[in-house]
Amino acid sequence: MPANSVAIDDYLKTIYHHTEWQTVAITPSQLAAELSLAPSTVTEMVQKLAAAGLVSHRPYGPVSLTDAGRSRAAAIIRRHRLIETWLVREFGYAWDEVHDEAEVLEHAISDRLLEGIAERLGHPTRDPHGDAIPDASGAVVREPFLLLAEAPLGHAGRVLRVSDRDPALLRALEGAGIDVGHSVRVTGRGAVQVDDGASIELSDAAASAVWLTV
Repeated sequence: MPANSVAIDDYLKTIYHHTEWQTVAITPSQLAAELSLAPSTVTEMVQKLAAAGLVSHRPYGPVSLTDAGRSRAAAIIRRHRLIETWLVREFGYAWDEVHDEAEVLEHAISDRLLEGIAERLGHPTRDPHGDAIPDASGAVVREPFLLLAEAPLGHAGRVLRVSDRDPALLRALEGAGIDVGHSVRVTGRGAVQVDDGASIELSDAAASAVWLTV
């Protein structure tokens, strides 16, 4: 198995990302759906990753990263999120524009340039969407969190993270003032008050894309 395979990195990133904001391990069928690949293709690659010591997996069971797999995944995720942060801060990209650019650049820049970017940015711990940026050792800084869709009435917290899966939803949430760092209070099912302003009604998709501090 090529040590520098982009495909391997994509698998490891997806597995890593799946359990960042919840604790249930990813299944092969979920992995196939996330990567838009046939289940048979994913099964074959998972077997190769397991043989290489990067994941642990039993037939028909979930897939988890080993220590080696987590270390490699954290390294590529560090690249991706530092690049996203760099594009927003230094080049004026919007937070809904950076994902695809980072997907390309994360495989192209050198380690030297990456660490230069990290130093120039002041070694940030979170990207523009609130996702944790692993440090050079793979460690991350996390805060206790709660999904907005599951927050009780009256809960007040700071927006900790917004999913970057849907660029249109990112733009809509930003337009409503619901972006990383803003304070919100849950005023009803699918409704929040932002920074002590007016109450805003959110779709189920929006409420399921925002994480708050506890």
